Amino acid sequence: MSRTRRSGNPAGMWFDSWSDLGRILVVGPLAYVALVAVLRISGARTLSKLNAFDLVVTVALGSTLATVLLSSDVSLAEGVLGLVVLILLQYLVSRASLRWPRVERIVKSEPVLLYRRGFVGPEMRRARVTRDEVHQAARASGRASLAEVEAVVLETDGTLSVLPAVPDLPERHG
Repeated sequence: MSRTRRSGNPAGMWFDSWSDLGRILVVGPLAYVALVAVLRISGARTLSKLNAFDLVVTVALGSTLATVLLSSDVSLAEGVLGLVVLILLQYLVSRASLRWPRVERIVKSEPVLLYRRGFVGPEMRRARVTRDEVHQAARASGRASLAEVEAVVLETDGTLSVLPAVPDLPERHG
């Protein structure tokens, strides 16, 4: 931020200085290239949406990138280091989750069965999911009603998976 913005100049809401805009034009592409490079090195798992922890890392990466772009108080080197630290921590936690089940239980949630030919009330309350949300998920999956649904599962990434009902097969006599 420039001095005029800090001093409370109302005109700073629309425009502060050409140097601030120039900084964004220079730092923006450099920070973006650094983020892409670090993500390529770290692998696809870094931006996966497998669980809530992954979502938090993704949001934190976006926030860090925005801070580097818009705050002159944060240098490009500091911002890139922040991105690297976040990705390194995500890598270490995901490796620890693979190695130690206790870490996995702390970091990752389990899928929750919300509907199985009827609502599973206690699980729905624990997951804070409403019947309307289950109906909405069924409609979004192309089912006209829950009669066409075998089960609905709240996945670890927060999405609702809808498993279609399987028609009863005729018995084979042989």
